[in-house]
Amino acid sequence: MKFIIDLIEDVREQIGNHEEYVVTAGLLKEDANDSTKLIYAGEAPLNLAVLDDESKQLNFKIDDSDMRVTIGALIPPLLILDMDAMMYELRMDVNVQYSNVEVVGFGKNEEEKKYILFIKI
Repeated sequence: MKFIIDLIEDVREQIGNHEEYVVTAGLLKEDANDSTKLIYAGEAPLNLAVLDDESKQLNFKIDDSDMRVTIGALIPPLLILDMDAMMYELRMDVNVQYSNVEVVGFGKNEEEKKYILFIKI
């Protein structure tokens, strides 16, 4: 389980808060031959990030829009949150079948300027 504070710290360490990085979803699934291994199953840009005080989550969404979440748009508002909100869980809605999925890790692609939030489906 990852939290907003984890995201802020990782973005600072991994990419130095470079604003132009686009935030994407990295999809991982279990290897059919070995359930202890995960296989990369694709990637999609995230279109929206919604802070939900009721569920105590920062929920990322994928839709068909042309909007893209960038580090420059995402991180500054998170930095001014109080400590309770910093502990909100990171979740993702990929589609109807995979909604409210837990973010399990982070990554980056420096060549393509992508910051990746990994989920297991």
